[in-house]
Amino acid sequence: MIRRLLLAVMACALASPALAQDNSIVVASTTSTQDSGLFGHLLPLFKKSTGIDVKVVALGTGQALDTARRGDADVVFVHAKSEEEKFIAEGFGVKRHPVMYNDFVLIGPRSDPAGVGKAKDVAEALRIIKQQGLPFVSRGDRSGTHIAELKLWREAGIDVAGEKGGWYKSIGQGMGAALNTASAAAAYVLADRGTWLSFKNKGDLAILVQGDKRLFNQYGVILVNPAKHPHVKKVQGQQFIDWLVSREGQAAIANYKINGEQLFFPNAADPNA
Repeated sequence: MIRRLLLAVMACALASPALAQDNSIVVASTTSTQDSGLFGHLLPLFKKSTGIDVKVVALGTGQALDTARRGDADVVFVHAKSEEEKFIAEGFGVKRHPVMYNDFVLIGPRSDPAGVGKAKDVAEALRIIKQQGLPFVSRGDRSGTHIAELKLWREAGIDVAGEKGGWYKSIGQGMGAALNTASAAAAYVLADRGTWLSFKNKGDLAILVQGDKRLFNQYGVILVNPAKHPHVKKVQGQQFIDWLVSREGQAAIANYKINGEQLFFPNAADPNA
């Protein structure tokens, strides 16, 4: 009897770490959700609601999706709809859920001697930058912001890969590093509004172009397909997704503000987002 009791206690002791480990997930996400402070706001609320711990791997969207493709994450939470749909079409994701949106902004020197900020839209602003050879910092990291930037150059009629010169600096780093580089060089840069609002080293930089519908920035969340990677924690991962799109999660996103300004706008109920 005593031996059976000891064996039961040992089994519980051995199982406890595994159970604790099972109640956590890995989310591959973008630097914008991390650097903006959004996860710092959301994750304690999610843990309080569910008891689940979330480890965030913050990368550019392309790298986050690659991490999920390798099975090194349970959930991916990014902002490049075309890449997200490709990820699902390849069989790596179960279903894409829209979560929230904000927008991109074109940042540049507050003095703006070239008058970029007077452009009627972002396409004209980019043409001024290219024509005058003004310094422009690109993340160059396959992030959602980088993908959006390249699309904006194309829409402006500029083949930035073929026409870029010394004025165009691709750094292969995250949003914070790109903003720091732009601040030091009095350069122009495309940023997501959330990271910009939380950025401390603004220096002489300011928003010059905003409000263009082409600057819309949608975020989506996807459970990594357990049929591809059986170790994916599909129950806890789906709980995270369900919470994000729930009334509680959507309210938590809407309530996150910096200096009274809302950074992200929930839109999980929009089937076309």
